[in-house]
Amino acid sequence: MPVVESELRELAAGVLLAGFEGARAPDWVLAALDRGLGGVVLFARNVVDDQQVAELSTRLRDRRERVVVGIDEEGGDVTRLDAGTGSLFPGPLALGAVADPELTGSVAEGLGGRLAGCGVTLNLAPCADLTLTRDDPIIGVRSFGSDPAAAAAQVAAFVSGSQRYGVAACAKHFPGHGASTTDSHFALPVLRRTDSELRAAELIPFAAAVRAGVRAVMPGHLVVPEWGAEPATLNPKAITGVLRGELGFTGTVVTDALEMGAVAGELGRVDGLAAAAVRALVAGADALCIGGEIAAEAAVTQVTDAIVRAVRAGELTEDRLAEAAARVAELGTVPAPPVGGAIDPDIGRSAARGAIRVRGRAGLAGLPLVVDVQVAPSMAAGAVPWGLGPRLAELLPGTRTVCAASGELDAGELAARVQGGGVVVTTRDAHRYPEATRLVTELVALGLDVVHVETGVPGPDLGAGCRVDTHGGSLVSLHAAAELLAGRS
Repeated sequence: MPVVESELRELAAGVLLAGFEGARAPDWVLAALDRGLGGVVLFARNVVDDQQVAELSTRLRDRRERVVVGIDEEGGDVTRLDAGTGSLFPGPLALGAVADPELTGSVAEGLGGRLAGCGVTLNLAPCADLTLTRDDPIIGVRSFGSDPAAAAAQVAAFVSGSQRYGVAACAKHFPGHGASTTDSHFALPVLRRTDSELRAAELIPFAAAVRAGVRAVMPGHLVVPEWGAEPATLNPKAITGVLRGELGFTGTVVTDALEMGAVAGELGRVDGLAAAAVRALVAGADALCIGGEIAAEAAVTQVTDAIVRAVRAGELTEDRLAEAAARVAELGTVPAPPVGGAIDPDIGRSAARGAIRVRGRAGLAGLPLVVDVQVAPSMAAGAVPWGLGPRLAELLPGTRTVCAASGELDAGELAARVQGGGVVVTTRDAHRYPEATRLVTELVALGLDVVHVETGVPGPDLGAGCRVDTHGGSLVSLHAAAELLAGRS
């Protein structure tokens, strides 16, 4: 017997994870929870501190007991809890450089314990993507590395550690985004990888996550031509055929933000978002993230309406919708924070120090000029405070700092400001920014004592007297580099 309209709308709302503005849940979110909204995803715009997030989670749970409270807390460059200061945990590439799964598990356990204390039930991490091209604009240091087996061990350790206190991990972006050179926030990437190449590389970390008991997996907004013309998010072959059928995943499939340009057309277009939501459910997805760029009640209403219409029109079965809603509810289980509060705060610092790689002599002859070369933040990371200069100035008072885009910096003018302590140039993915590469090589050509600190994916050596790779731009990674240069490590 078909379900009545109110029950159908409750099921439709139950698969949605919405976004909203501000540190308090607006009235429309609370009312939507009363009507069955599955949950929310928190962003930096919703975070003041851990206590505020915990109070917000409690407020949401008062309205719906099994509400999903999700967040992107990958550590490293992508943080929501520490968006105002920079992460206290190094990111995946740094952990991959240390190559100690036990340490990765401890870092993830600390992160998971902190999230549990905040009332978060779902962490949209880790990235199980491999770094397979330096031209990738969106994964980079969010990956554990390029070796499938090594990355698989890291992913499994992160999943196990982060889920210890009941916070569900979510391996993303299936089947792997790291070989793409297109940012799916704006356009649809086509992954020029064969099915056999995927099975020999990209799928290995995802298979490890499944074996480790990961409770959620996020498909990527990307096309694998041999799997058809649809992106994995909307593709039954990817979700039902490979992820569930071949890898044996039985948990919750969580979409990436459906308003992203790759699936909804122009970023923020609500009609494209609603169509993508229905197609994702038909393909086998369960939880639909719809609140990254469209944090509004209208989006929830329009998507709910579209799902109800699809069921009534026979495009989506009631059984498929009910199955999805039940899987989403499973991610709303209240986590159990660790007894005694946070895990050892030194874990993050220790891991960051272990990730640093140095060529040449890292000592400074005097007070340096520190040049932090700015690049536009990615959509995934957002505008998290960044730069080595302030960290080094804390340790070496009198250190002079410059922070600007590479196009605004002139090597000759910078050289005139050096007063015997040399120049430290901090870059992020310098190989992707010709002006940043040119600035470093020009400073070297002027005969200056140059230390090049690369905080992104390590690229070609640019000839500096000392090269320091941090494998990420987290606060703890920058502190570790500053301690090294100041002779404090």
